[in-house]
Amino acid sequence: MHPTSPNKDNRGPMRVARAQTKTPCVRMSIERWVPVNSVDDFCLYAPPEPGPSSTIGETERIEVAWCMKSGTGARLIPDGTIQGAHFVQTPDYVQITGVGDLTKLNIPSGDSGGELDPHGADGNGNPIGGLVFSSAFGQLQQLHEWTNFMSDSEFCFRGCKDGPNAPALCEHIYDVMGCMWNMPANYDSGVFEDCAGDTGEPMGVYGSSTFHQGDPSTPPAHPIPSSSQCTSLSTIGSDAAVSTTASGSQSTTVSTTTTSSSSRPSSTSTSSSISSISSSTSASSFKTSSSLSSSTSPRSVTGSQALVTGSSITSAGSTGSTSSLSSVALGRHDLMNSKGFVVALTATAFSFLFSGMLFL
Repeated sequence: MHPTSPNKDNRGPMRVARAQTKTPCVRMSIERWVPVNSVDDFCLYAPPEPGPSSTIGETERIEVAWCMKSGTGARLIPDGTIQGAHFVQTPDYVQITGVGDLTKLNIPSGDSGGELDPHGADGNGNPIGGLVFSSAFGQLQQLHEWTNFMSDSEFCFRGCKDGPNAPALCEHIYDVMGCMWNMPANYDSGVFEDCAGDTGEPMGVYGSSTFHQGDPSTPPAHPIPSSSQCTSLSTIGSDAAVSTTASGSQSTTVSTTTTSSSSRPSSTSTSSSISSISSSTSASSFKTSSSLSSSTSPRSVTGSQALVTGSSITSAGSTGSTSSLSSVALGRHDLMNSKGFVVALTATAFSFLFSGMLFL
């Protein structure tokens, strides 16, 4: 159940724990908490149902979360929807801008869109109960000020880090001005990138004067803030977001680190670092990652430097192969049992031999 006012502090242990819990995507989900972390890990608000009456303006109270990655409990953005995306992290906010076929998110064709924010006319937010989180600044935290513009072909989403500048940098009163005016940035199709950037000017503020919708003249948008340290991806989607190297070739980086189990034979700690992974693809779906999930605890065979479970064995010195063991689970305990059996068998043989010599 969502709180009635998203302006209150919703960063309690249960809320953050829920945000960190991986739950499957749900086709008909009405989930409204949204992470904004990177170019291939973000969500957007869009209508829950298709139809001519599902414009952003008519459904702003009941919009639901559509996400690039599974594990949030929200709906999954269909492959091919996002055709260009630019993520930038500044000292004060995170922002994702881009273009695509957003009719796949139930937005009617021809809808010029509207604006969503945590306030709304009654303070309950549009959508009601919408919450935004990000781990871009370190630990997962709620971003209490945010603004999201959606149309049938363009989107922009900014979540501001809590602080005195957050309300101005995530101003929500310019709801008819659109993305390019509120969040000047890269909206190019075919571009997918993660960047660091400078904090832009507050929307509508020009020196000592502030523009208001309805004024006789409309000032131009602020210049696009500078960005740097950009990492480009060839695409994003439900299969993979692949890093593009300087030479133009494509690569996906997967690194695996396994701690030694010699000090604690009964437990194995494995961490996997996956770069360039897109929406519904998780690290455990890659054979090169070491997600050792089994109904029994993994055990270590120290002599062969292999991690063994009841169903699979992965060489700790290699990130490229996984061999299946249908019904064999080797481990130190098993080897000790084998040695014990040999010792017992040898002792029995000597006992029979000694008895025979006495008889003679």
